[in-house]
Amino acid sequence: MTIGIQGVLLLVLGTAVLHAAWNAMAKSIGDRWVSSALIGTVNGAFGLVLIGLFGVPAPASWPYLVASALLQATYLVLLTHSYAHGDLSRLYPILRGTSPVVVTAVAVTVLAERLSPLSWLGLGVLVGGIALLACARGLPRADTGLVLALSAGLVIACYSLSDGVGVRIAGDTGAYIGWMFALQAPTLLLLCRWQAGRTFWGRMWTHAPVGLLGGVFSVISYGTTVWAQSRAPLALVAALRETSVVWGALLGGLLLKEKLTATERAAVLAVAAGAVVLQVGA
Repeated sequence: MTIGIQGVLLLVLGTAVLHAAWNAMAKSIGDRWVSSALIGTVNGAFGLVLIGLFGVPAPASWPYLVASALLQATYLVLLTHSYAHGDLSRLYPILRGTSPVVVTAVAVTVLAERLSPLSWLGLGVLVGGIALLACARGLPRADTGLVLALSAGLVIACYSLSDGVGVRIAGDTGAYIGWMFALQAPTLLLLCRWQAGRTFWGRMWTHAPVGLLGGVFSVISYGTTVWAQSRAPLALVAALRETSVVWGALLGGLLLKEKLTATERAAVLAVAAGAVVLQVGA
C-alpha cells in the first residue's frame, strides 16, 4: 500500500510526540552522557537488524552517512554544553526552531523544492509559533547558551539535510537508515564514554530501563523522519518534526507541573494551527 504525502506528514507529526517523550525521559535521568549512550546502544542494535534485512545502500550515499554520524556527535556536544549555560525551557525552542528555517532555505534555493502558497503560510505560522514560544518569557540574552543553542540548531539542519539527500540516492531506504544508525552508535558511545568519567558503566546499568525505552522512542522517531524525507519535501518534514517543542511544553505542564503563560499557550496554538495548514496545503 502506497502512503500519500499527507499520510507521510501525519506520521512525522506522530514522531514529534515520541521525540518530546524521549527528551523528557533523558531529562528525568539527569545524566546527559549516560542517556545519550543508552540511546546510542539502541541505535546500534536497530541498525544491525535493518542491515541484516536490507543490506548495503548505494555507494553515492556513503559520504552523507559519514557526515550524519559526525554531525550527530557534534550536536550532542553542543546541546550538552548549551544546557550548562542556560535553562532547557529557554534554549530548547531556539535550537529546535532554527532547523526548519535553515532546511527550508536550502531546500528551496539549492535543492529546488517547490511549496504551495498554503504550505508557505502554514510554515510561516508554525515557525512563528516556535519563535513566540522561545521568546515568551523575554527576549533571549546574547550569551554563551544562546550561541551554543543556535549552533546546535544549525547542526540539526545540517544532519537533516545530509540524511534527506543521502536517503534519496541510497537506492534502498531501509539500508540507508540501518547504516545511519549503525555508524552513529559507536560515535555516540565513544564520545559519551570519553566525557562521562570512570563510573560510566555503573551509571549505564542504573539508568538502563528508562534510557533504553527512550532509545526505542528516539529510533522510531528519527528513523521515521528519514523515511519521510525520501517521500515528502524536506522543508515540510523539518517543520512538522519541530512541533516536538509544543509536546515538550505540554508534557512539562502535565508531568512536571510547569505552568504555561498566556503567551506560551498562544504559541502552542499557533504551532498547532501552522501544522494543520501545512497538512492541508501539502
